[in-house]
Amino acid sequence: MTWLVTGAAGYIGAHVVADLLAAGERVVALDDLSTGDPARLPADVPLVVADAGDPVMLRATLDRHRVTGVMHLAGSKSAPESVRRPIWYYQQNVGVVGALLAAMVDTRVSRLVFSSSAAVYGMTDAATVAETAPLRPLNPYGQTKLVAEQLIAAAGRAHDISWIALRYFNAIGAGAAHLGDRGATNLLPLTFNALETGVPLMLAGTALPTADGTGVRDYVHVADLAEAHRLAAHRLLGRRCAEVYNAGAGRGHSVLDVVRAVASVAGAVVPVQAGPPRLGDPPEVVAAIDRIRAELQWHPRHTLLDSIVSAWNARLTKLPAPADVVGPS
Repeated sequence: MTWLVTGAAGYIGAHVVADLLAAGERVVALDDLSTGDPARLPADVPLVVADAGDPVMLRATLDRHRVTGVMHLAGSKSAPESVRRPIWYYQQNVGVVGALLAAMVDTRVSRLVFSSSAAVYGMTDAATVAETAPLRPLNPYGQTKLVAEQLIAAAGRAHDISWIALRYFNAIGAGAAHLGDRGATNLLPLTFNALETGVPLMLAGTALPTADGTGVRDYVHVADLAEAHRLAAHRLLGRRCAEVYNAGAGRGHSVLDVVRAVASVAGAVVPVQAGPPRLGDPPEVVAAIDRIRAELQWHPRHTLLDSIVSAWNARLTKLPAPADVVGPS
């Protein structure tokens, strides 16, 4: 098998590449490097520097590298930004999927693992959310992920594409120092920034309907998430699939839980400041992971503390400057 991984130089994508390579799979990386870092990728992995929505490039890449399956992780993921830029989010998260599917049909590539999101659920009614829960996304980001899933399902039926969508919860941690989330704007790196700079971390809501008033999320170690992609890929080899799976830790932690854990690991107090809730964000989202455990034999191996320790150690490691990247390959 040769897997094309889009968004491969991103935080999650680079972990997926590393996990596939460790399992002996062949990988071709595709990333426009708008947010990705080529230093996260091994030098011997072919890197195509291009827009994942370019149909000519996609067909050429799939053909040239004899790709037999695609893992699509490229996309835009900020809920507040999606509220401000809905048209752009539909272009990035739906239009690009359409271009990818068309290229796959043209080149007879029939396996796809898709990076979806827990944002498709929106406001949940239960303590944990299963794949069968109502899909009521609260923002254009979640809406685009849901529409992309629907597009993939329709294309799968029409063109015999076998696919699995992994609905990500909150990825944290680092499998290795060079794979860390430097430059990311998620909670954990923002907490580290507050600790290092002394500028308070803005808490996005302190009076939410949760135990301590701050948002509750399901934090899954990114190495566990990468393993879920590999197991999904193996599932596609064995049978025809059209499935969605939650990919989370199966347990929730509040923002203040994370802040306290970071303080414990770093041995210092994290400065915080109360702020308003983020536009389009539900107060609590935690994964039910019974289905992915049973069908892919996947389970998270790391705790929240494991994730924070690995991310903190990666943060402390001084990395060399990335090498120059020259054009598409």
